[in-house]
Amino acid sequence: MGNALSTIAELLGVEVNNLGFILALIVILIGFIALLFYWLIEVERKPSFSRFDKNPLLRPIAEHWWESEAVFNPAALVIGGRVNLLYRALGRDGISRIGYASSKDGIHFDERLSEPVYTAESPEEARDHYSFTSPARLVYSRALYASGGGWGGCEDPRAVCIDGVVYMTFNMFNGWDSMRVAFTSIDEYNLLHAHGLWNRFSYLSKPGERQKNWVLFPEKIDGKFALFYNLDKGDPTRVHIAYLDTLTMAQVPSQEEAIDPQQLPDHSVAWHYRTRSAAAPPLKTPYGWLLFYHATDPKQPDIGYKLGALLLDLHDPKRVLYRAQEPVLEPKEWYENEWKRGVTYVSGAVILGDEVIVYYGGGDKYVAAAKANLRDFLHRLMNHEHATLETVKV
Repeated sequence: MGNALSTIAELLGVEVNNLGFILALIVILIGFIALLFYWLIEVERKPSFSRFDKNPLLRPIAEHWWESEAVFNPAALVIGGRVNLLYRALGRDGISRIGYASSKDGIHFDERLSEPVYTAESPEEARDHYSFTSPARLVYSRALYASGGGWGGCEDPRAVCIDGVVYMTFNMFNGWDSMRVAFTSIDEYNLLHAHGLWNRFSYLSKPGERQKNWVLFPEKIDGKFALFYNLDKGDPTRVHIAYLDTLTMAQVPSQEEAIDPQQLPDHSVAWHYRTRSAAAPPLKTPYGWLLFYHATDPKQPDIGYKLGALLLDLHDPKRVLYRAQEPVLEPKEWYENEWKRGVTYVSGAVILGDEVIVYYGGGDKYVAAAKANLRDFLHRLMNHEHATLETVKV
């Protein structure tokens, strides 16, 4: 050993007594370089936005007539210290109704009602709208109606709580010639305790116009309701918001302004070429309004619902500050492809602690969720870093 040290000292041109000190410095330097390398990898890594390994969180219940076929596309709210989901449900009659479930941690839903929490119409009212089918044929059919398997009712709810009142917007589908945006409301206390005391719904979009997927901001802006109705019409730096004194059809934009999302022109923006619609209502963060949206990737045009992300200016939310350059969620898991292939349809998002959780419909059949550290996600969004989702145990 002594000869070896002497040889190393001779090669380095130092005294044997100083060799231990120099070797220690080398070890410290190597360790510092390793730590620096690890830190750089961590800074550049993809955000930790991950699906829950317990997905799907909600499944159809065969014993419940109104949700025996599919449960999907949920609105999400944090009220009373719990995550409250208002999800779209389909039973054997093919009419969309709204179910209710709640969870303390956002994962385990230990409360789920056995009856619908909201139905837009009675069966008699619903049948009056469907001139293209008879009541005898008014049944859930994946073959005849590929978008969820239903024939009508209240579809794809989104919800916000403003000044103690929960407002739920939804797509009111009464046949392909009647696709409109409607809303209803309920007192926050009644949502938690009485569940069914919703006000009669009112239409927001006008008759004869095909509209869907309008969302409200979760607070008034300059004393007005802020209604998000279009992502862009050729200008990716701006989105389209109507400011309303009251939620009435008379105040919403005309069809020339609020274009049917199916009629928006294709144009290349970030990772997508067809912008479809807003996903969940915007989330307020210190850096801006975090808005998720649906769009179509030209590399996979057969997949209709990949998820994008925007950060909007807090004071002028029509202004886009940052945009994710890649999808932040795209269908990969079995429950996103089992029934209708390639669907991750986000309609609810919450901030719970230091995490952002998105709730979505997988394959037009299940309710699933994914989460990210909010600070980490915003940092990568604002630095134009790539976001993806991987399955992890939680």
